[in-house]
Amino acid sequence: MAKVTCVLYDDPVDGYPKSYPRDDIPKLEYYPDGQKLPTPQKIDFKPGTLLGCVSGELGLRRFLEDNGHEFIVTTSKDGPDSVFERELVDSDIIISQPFWPAYLTAERIAKAPKLKLVITAGIGSDHIDLQAAMNGGLTVAEITYCNSISVSEHAVMQILALLHNYIPSYEWVVKNGWNIADCVERAYDLEGMSIGIVGAGRIGFAVLKRLKPFDVSLHYTDRHRLPESAENELGLTYHPDVESLVRICDVVSIHCPLHPETEHMFNDTLLSKMKRGTYIVNTARGKICDRDAIVRALQSGQLAGYAGDVWFPEPPPNDHPWRTMPNHAMTPHVSGTTLSAQARYAAGVREILECWFDGRPIRNEYLVVEGGKLAGVGAHSYTAGNLTKGTDEAARFKKE
Repeated sequence: MAKVTCVLYDDPVDGYPKSYPRDDIPKLEYYPDGQKLPTPQKIDFKPGTLLGCVSGELGLRRFLEDNGHEFIVTTSKDGPDSVFERELVDSDIIISQPFWPAYLTAERIAKAPKLKLVITAGIGSDHIDLQAAMNGGLTVAEITYCNSISVSEHAVMQILALLHNYIPSYEWVVKNGWNIADCVERAYDLEGMSIGIVGAGRIGFAVLKRLKPFDVSLHYTDRHRLPESAENELGLTYHPDVESLVRICDVVSIHCPLHPETEHMFNDTLLSKMKRGTYIVNTARGKICDRDAIVRALQSGQLAGYAGDVWFPEPPPNDHPWRTMPNHAMTPHVSGTTLSAQARYAAGVREILECWFDGRPIRNEYLVVEGGKLAGVGAHSYTAGNLTKGTDEAARFKKE
């Protein structure tokens, strides 16, 4: 029997919900590209409920314990005294989230000799030292496509919120104001602008589709160029590199994976080549942007605004400068963990576990690492390397 350690984010501050705003969520069978949604043999939860927090437990406890497995669920993940640090030493399986990542460094992997399977409840497994996972013969899997549309919707929302100066306008209402001039002195229309997408995979392509009706000029760059039919359908202009794209765009939305080649891609040098007054939206990974370079660009006016829901580390310490930098519209890492998305990634985790325990192959599209090398979605999206360095800073968050 296996020991499964699962790291999930905290319950709501007022306790686990007793009711929800809606009674159900839409029932989908396929993603837009035809990939079938997760197909576990059974689920022990109601879709549309809060599954991603510690009390939700991804709906897994009954399944695991009825089959004789030990199931540890915690939110304590950072620092040497955390529950995660203590429990991983004899764990067979680790489940974590990109929204509340249990950073699985090479040092932690070395402390877990029994560990064989690591599952990301969501998409994006850069919180795992993938090179160490390959060296250790681990299998790493994520729930590909489970929340791609969720994130694309969030990105479009943040683009509009930045351009229309939504958050400051809302704040005037809360303060009982009617300060129209203050609200609109930084407000613009999206219509007619040039929008650049960095990374046109499932999320980036979904953003392009959703922006097409806004009568904008659409640009993209990706190491895998889209088919000519897709470019023609959406009227896309392809750029061979990010530099040529950012020079002409008014808004840049980032959707590429984090790997050594994209770490700190948006640094002082690249930001200086953008049009003055450009907006950046980053729903990919915080480390793709140089933290302090973004702050400097906002302070100087080189950037008109920055929004996103990804940080490094996560959670960020209370003094992280993105909390207080000017003209931002940041959220916690929530775009991919709507109640709709949770039903999909919880079912996907269950499907992977059923396959693992039954000795059946895990879907190729879920695989990141297998047999000592990148596999499946990992081979398409990642390069080998370690991006977990610096995560000790996350331990400061609750201490402060």
